[in-house]
Amino acid sequence: MKVLIIDGYVDEPACLGVPPYISPYPRYIAGALRERGLSVKDIHYLTIDTLRENPPGAGEIIGKADLLIVIAGMTVPGKYLRASPITLGEIEAISRAAGGIKVIGGPIRLGFSSEGGRAAKGADGGLIFEGAVLARMDLEAFVYDLLEGGIVGSGSSLCGLRNPEAIEHRFRTTSEIGRWGPKGAFLIRQHPDYPHCMCELETYRGCGRQVHCSFCTEPFYGASDYRPVEDVVSEASALYSEGARYFRIGRQPDLFSYHGKDIGGPVPKPNPEVIERLYRGIRNSAPDLSVLHMDNANPITLSAYPEESGQILKTIIKYHTAGDVTAFGMESADPKVIAANFLKASSEEVFEAIELVNKFGAFRGANGLPEILPGINFVHGLMGESKKTFQLNYDFLKNVLDSGLLLRRINIRQVMSFPGTPMYGRDEAARKHKKLFLDYKEKVRKTIDLPMLKRVVPESTVLRDVMCEVHEKGVTFGRQLGSYPLLVGIPASMPLRRFTDVTVTGQGMRSITGIPYPLPINTASSSLVRELPGIGRKTADSLIAGIPYADREDFLNRVIEGEKLLKFIEI
Repeated sequence: MKVLIIDGYVDEPACLGVPPYISPYPRYIAGALRERGLSVKDIHYLTIDTLRENPPGAGEIIGKADLLIVIAGMTVPGKYLRASPITLGEIEAISRAAGGIKVIGGPIRLGFSSEGGRAAKGADGGLIFEGAVLARMDLEAFVYDLLEGGIVGSGSSLCGLRNPEAIEHRFRTTSEIGRWGPKGAFLIRQHPDYPHCMCELETYRGCGRQVHCSFCTEPFYGASDYRPVEDVVSEASALYSEGARYFRIGRQPDLFSYHGKDIGGPVPKPNPEVIERLYRGIRNSAPDLSVLHMDNANPITLSAYPEESGQILKTIIKYHTAGDVTAFGMESADPKVIAANFLKASSEEVFEAIELVNKFGAFRGANGLPEILPGINFVHGLMGESKKTFQLNYDFLKNVLDSGLLLRRINIRQVMSFPGTPMYGRDEAARKHKKLFLDYKEKVRKTIDLPMLKRVVPESTVLRDVMCEVHEKGVTFGRQLGSYPLLVGIPASMPLRRFTDVTVTGQGMRSITGIPYPLPINTASSSLVRELPGIGRKTADSLIAGIPYADREDFLNRVIEGEKLLKFIEI
């Protein structure tokens, strides 16, 4: 039997699978297939971007696959550097080309929309794929049940797949993914970015709040279903054995609430001991990892339980790698919007959470970035939004800036509403305020993001291990691998898929410019030399005219500001 998994990428509130990230979905599906008796050689994996390049044999693989599985769905779409999530047209084209059984799933089961500000089209509203089955719950569980009783002996020959129409749609259990996670770890070797792909690790999913945010899709996964620490560590260990070195504990709505205790408060009380076991276990099983980051945190958890949250921050800093981000879903600073949409925290509580993370994590780490900083997510177009909402949100950010606190990321988007959420059919504010939203967003970028970025990564900062990813108009763009990496523009053609250290020479609204560190002064281009920090055009031209330099002493004797520049160059 031949199985083809096509990764169309996912982007959810608590899960990212857009390259260089690989989500748990394809890995769990591969593990489920292996448990049903398929061998590694019979399980093929392609990303949609790879498929777009039309590699030799891709069409044949699609046509001959006995089982074709497409993973898709964006519930919080963003902007991506070099990847593009699958479109409905592409899903339909793939489905037409496939000859075997076709199953589609992932967050697309909740609906599909290409951008924020537009309601998603659900399965009951015309989202259908001719000749394919849409998994209404967990895709990995559906695939597992599809093969029930189909394996003959211990090999991979089948006596026939079950009829997809006869299979009950269900959620998988934590014990199942405890088995499937390690079994499917081999799949990362087929990822086009391997070994430089970020493995998203799941600790739990589902939301533990009694009342949920009006727009959020996480409640569709049910109540919080915590995975045992040992299972998460075992999966990380298996991935590490397959060559993974980049990890993010990202597939959960609030890491600080992992195995939290319900004591009747607004959110579970954090359990620092469990977080310590988790991080220590991952570090012990993956001793030479390159990145260990986190993603989501509920600001009300940190505000309500500052002592326990402080312990957790200390643990994270002890075991993680620098440049980490706690992504706070603030959504709005407007009390009316907060009340109308059952949001998690007031602006005062979010501010307290920002202060707490800064207290422990604002000092600079080994890769040039602060150890751990908060990120803020705003959602516009929610119920109760008015023109005043935009001013309140801006005032909040200005207060954070004026208070000397650091934010690693400010994400501003318009709501994408899904069938079954209270927001669905009530997103008229997104259309009404579209121009206001765009003007406000531009104002934030210029007057908040830019000065904040200058504070987070000032000129002359050295960022370690920036991976060069794309060329555009004489500039190489790259990023450090990690949570919400900063975009770095280098004014030169650098080898792609290679790492370089970078000296920061300037900041944009959401990106920075830099030059290779140390800069080989005798062979570097004039454009790079002119970017050296702290010198003017006249000094740079004089420096260029003096090339080559015999050694450090020669450089110091002939360059007026040579002492200042020595730390950025090599001779």
